[in-house]
Amino acid sequence: MRIGFFTDSYFPGIDGVTYTIQAWRERLEDRGHEVYVVYPASSHEPDDHELPVRSFPNPFYKQYRFPTYRRLSTLPELDVVHCHGPASTGIMGRRYATQTGVKSVYTHHTPVEDYLERGLKFESIAAAASRLYVAYENRFLRSFDCVTASTSRIRRDVEPRRLPVGIEMDTFRPQSDRLFSYPEPVIGYSGRLTVKKNVDEILRLAAEMPEHRFVLVGEGPERESLERRAPENVTFKDFLPREDLPTFYSSIDVFLTASTCDTLGLSTLEANACGTPVAAADVPPFDETIGKANGARFAYGDLEEMKRAVEDCLRHDRDTRSAVERFSVTETIDELERIYGVTDR
Repeated sequence: MRIGFFTDSYFPGIDGVTYTIQAWRERLEDRGHEVYVVYPASSHEPDDHELPVRSFPNPFYKQYRFPTYRRLSTLPELDVVHCHGPASTGIMGRRYATQTGVKSVYTHHTPVEDYLERGLKFESIAAAASRLYVAYENRFLRSFDCVTASTSRIRRDVEPRRLPVGIEMDTFRPQSDRLFSYPEPVIGYSGRLTVKKNVDEILRLAAEMPEHRFVLVGEGPERESLERRAPENVTFKDFLPREDLPTFYSSIDVFLTASTCDTLGLSTLEANACGTPVAAADVPPFDETIGKANGARFAYGDLEEMKRAVEDCLRHDRDTRSAVERFSVTETIDELERIYGVTDR
């Protein structure tokens, strides 16, 4: 099949959507499909199956760009349109599907309204913006033949088909190498440093646990502020190349997240696949993905609860890899082919 991925987020930016598209594309191509990626033009050098859309810088977050438009006549003939965002590139994919009559699929990755609620200064403005955004995306999602989501967190007026983004189990496995060798236990985090990721909660815990080392990997608009406020036992590192992430996950004793905006929390499951337990806030999706077999949860905002969860992860051995095998990307690609209508598998 000839499949078109339409995304508003792509390289050189690093986030879960970009990595998901890369992983799905590689595995679909391994099965003989042609996959084209339509994305906002950037410094990324496209290959023959990557189709840039003219774009301009995002003044609020330099990792992302605002795509404009590309004539549909310049796109290849596709059998399936698969959109990964509701902004202009996603709209372009939906228009292509409407004009050509091909199957349309949408994957819900990010609850944008959560970022609006925390990112806008005035509560009334944030609430109004969130309502408008959700109303818009509800209309957009209802126009697709199929909507998928990793967990039940989607909170939209559609019935999604469950499709976890998938862990690359062959890549994310325990490593013998280490990125660092601190004598104390290491608590780690990897991801975007944005308001809704609540990394400031990790800093609060670090101040309460000076006998532990905290290593935070990532970039984003909150990094400078977080670094200014961080206690001495916190180390910041830039985003790591994807091939180095298994070693990072294997180098830490606990992966910690206080995020309240994830739809799956792929980094937590990748850490589990590398043998590392996860301490996560007791909110969706972690109430579905993190349990006694692969970590511990804590009440968001409760410092003592967070400390208890981390200590529980340090104290007890777990076969975390076995606990997350059900999220393997192989299972995801099998389901994707069923969604697309591939009948010979």
